[in-house]
Amino acid sequence: MESWLKLSAAVGLDDLELADFPVTGRGVRTLRRFKEGERILTIPCGNLWTVEHAYADPLLGPALRSARPPLSVEDTLATYILFIRSRESGYEGLRSHVAAFPTSYSSSIFFAKEELEVCAGTSLYTITKQLDRSIEDDYRALVVRVLGQYRDLFPLDKFTIEDYKWALCTVWSRAMDFVLPNGNSIRLLAPFADMLNHSSEVKPCHVYDASSGNLSVLAGKDYEAGDQVFICYGPISNSRFLRLYGFVVPGNPNDSYDLVLATHPHAPSFEQKHELWVSAGLDSTCTISLTLTDPLPKNVLRYLRIQRMNESDLGVIALQQIDATDEKISDSNEAEVLRFLVESFCRLLDSFGTQLEKLEEQLAEGVYPSGGNAWAAAHVSLGEQRVLRLARKRAEDLLSAVESGSGNVRGSLSALVRCANCGKVPAQLMLCGRCKAVPYCGRTCQVAHYKEHKPICRNTASRSGFEMK
Repeated sequence: MESWLKLSAAVGLDDLELADFPVTGRGVRTLRRFKEGERILTIPCGNLWTVEHAYADPLLGPALRSARPPLSVEDTLATYILFIRSRESGYEGLRSHVAAFPTSYSSSIFFAKEELEVCAGTSLYTITKQLDRSIEDDYRALVVRVLGQYRDLFPLDKFTIEDYKWALCTVWSRAMDFVLPNGNSIRLLAPFADMLNHSSEVKPCHVYDASSGNLSVLAGKDYEAGDQVFICYGPISNSRFLRLYGFVVPGNPNDSYDLVLATHPHAPSFEQKHELWVSAGLDSTCTISLTLTDPLPKNVLRYLRIQRMNESDLGVIALQQIDATDEKISDSNEAEVLRFLVESFCRLLDSFGTQLEKLEEQLAEGVYPSGGNAWAAAHVSLGEQRVLRLARKRAEDLLSAVESGSGNVRGSLSALVRCANCGKVPAQLMLCGRCKAVPYCGRTCQVAHYKEHKPICRNTASRSGFEMK
């Protein structure tokens, strides 16, 4: 592979070598000193695996272009890799790169059933189960749309579902993604550069030059001769590490839990609530990451405050024409949201196959061999349970503050609303029965204000999503 890259004018290979390291396994070692920010390696455009190059191939391209609808980026690159691997002649450079790929991966889709069960209850467990089903469906579709149509190019004994899973994991674990100046994105595999392992201790240091199409790696820190060179994959949780890359980082500070919040479109006042979600930068279905440093993000509270609003709350918000979801709507709304969160976090924690303390004990006793699949799954479970326990504690603390009357949030919105007729703050809020948006002290003020309010009442009711009776 190195000889092919040097012939293509790759830069930096004379100062680097592939080597095996005790913890990370295969990686790249420096042969001289590098200062942080110094260019270490450049792989020319022509050596990269990209969708564009796959489509430009005289044999593979026509088959790919015939697919309707077009293949996804992942499927295109996976098919490209398997096509090159299946060739017995030609493509010497690319085949030398494929020969350097691992023959197997430790991503979660390859776990035995009992290994995956160690992380039962985690988002990884659910996603891996879903991936298994979607990969089978995607493979069948790929056979129908492309592989089965060109059997001379794609002999099915070299394009089995296990081969497809291997190729997908090759893409997941080795591809790099970049946003281009025009806003488009590109996913690519860079020979030799894809041998660099991850470290959170280095700065982001791989760059794509859109004008030349070259991929470069810079020194993410100072290196001495003999050091292993790293790149940073980013602040990634163990769940994502294990799903895409096949490893975990014990005690990962970036562990998280993806909380899915959803509301059925037929729920009461859905359209009005949907408008409020959109104005808050949310949607009716949201996935929000809970993290060790922010176990209960504001967006979770924003979403649920809107979801749990009653007609009176919605009317007040419409009248004030403000986004009040950064503060509590009312004591009752806030308490309902926080009780729901505490109960939900308790249910989620109870769903884990092995509780936190037991997992810690098992890991300390060596029940799961270090570095093995079950050991990695246990670390994913540990991280997500720690996040959920922090989130539950935060919700419990907030609920206690609300119930004791010491919540560190501003008063309810209804306390700020004045009667539309007399301007007084009503002791008890009464909304117009038609539009549910205009408040009054009582029936007397409502009748007195009716002539002024009548022309806008119907429009207000229609806009607010309430039915006129």
